[in-house]
Amino acid sequence: MAQPRAVRCQWCGARAGGTVKIRSIKSVGLVGETPKGGWTVELKPEDSVHTLIAVHTDAGVTGYGSVFTNPLLVAAALRVLEPLYRGEHALEPERVSEKLAQNSFWMGMGGTLTHTISGIDIALWDILGKVTQQPVGRLLGGRCRERVQPYCSLLMEEPDAMHAVVSRFRAQGFRAFKIGWGPFGRRGDAGLDEAIVAAARAAAGPAALLMVDAGGSDAYWPNGLKWALRAAAMLARHDVYWFEEALKPEAIEDYVQLRRASPVPIAAGEVLTRRQTFRPWFVQGALDIVQPDVTKVGGISEQRKIAWMANEFGIRYIGHGWNTALGVATDLQLASVFPETTVVEYIGGSPYVDGITRGGFKIDAEGYLEIPAKPGLGIELDRAALARYTPDPTPLFEP
Repeated sequence: MAQPRAVRCQWCGARAGGTVKIRSIKSVGLVGETPKGGWTVELKPEDSVHTLIAVHTDAGVTGYGSVFTNPLLVAAALRVLEPLYRGEHALEPERVSEKLAQNSFWMGMGGTLTHTISGIDIALWDILGKVTQQPVGRLLGGRCRERVQPYCSLLMEEPDAMHAVVSRFRAQGFRAFKIGWGPFGRRGDAGLDEAIVAAARAAAGPAALLMVDAGGSDAYWPNGLKWALRAAAMLARHDVYWFEEALKPEAIEDYVQLRRASPVPIAAGEVLTRRQTFRPWFVQGALDIVQPDVTKVGGISEQRKIAWMANEFGIRYIGHGWNTALGVATDLQLASVFPETTVVEYIGGSPYVDGITRGGFKIDAEGYLEIPAKPGLGIELDRAALARYTPDPTPLFEP
């Protein structure tokens, strides 16, 4: 019987299934155009909270990932983790990422180390896809869709400004929107809260999806269950698709009560990390929609475990994505795998999403994004463009 031909990587010539080892891992922070976060202590453009990671291999192929963490913290974490990853097999992302997590738990689970492992894991899946010449979604089990609807994620403004902002992005082709944080729930003015939502709905149009994110993980979030119940009733009047982070992220018992009583689906989970943390939320029935962030939670390997566990409990997985183009590309690949992941988050107007790749993302006439079918994450970083947002992009491209 004839033996099947080995698949060679078009970048490095390595054979799929061969030995491709980690040579080095480098990181750079994005700075200069950091979008506001809606936080009490607001981000400034010169702040850096998004870090890109490059995993360089001895075969010459490089994979890329994104971390929602300050670059100084990522650099420190890489130094701590280096004895665990140097020389490891780059074609075994799940095993390597679990090794990093299992052997560093005593230094803290869920913080800087977990966030940094997220970026490493994403980059390793990118490498595996490039070497096997397959999109990551196919490696995760198969693609159930070729395109998905992005929702334009925007911070809340005063009503008139909110209407103008949503109108601007609707004109760019978006047909789904999420508005969040800003003055909503922070001034003790229920009338203002409803006026903001009404303005967004009027601008989006009756057929558009509209989601509302209260931002309950903000510092000193002032509201509790009774406020959330009243707000949920108001949001239902405006046909809001889900109500996100209505409560503090530790208030799991209140989330259980809110979910049972709310006429609007309840979503949360962006600040949780590692699969073990999510299980109590599923068991207790606290959520309709779970929103882990792949750049924080432990990477693709962890995200897909959480998504499949959520599925067993009848909870929809829709990832949180307030990060970078690499985060969007990763979410698109994951959306290709999970049938109920019908939308992906897309920051409106961030250069870190729209301005660092070759070709960029393009919304079609129906308001959808094509899921890249090229190997790995399916996108290519633009070195010249990155030079505008990093002190030196060289570490991403040279070991």
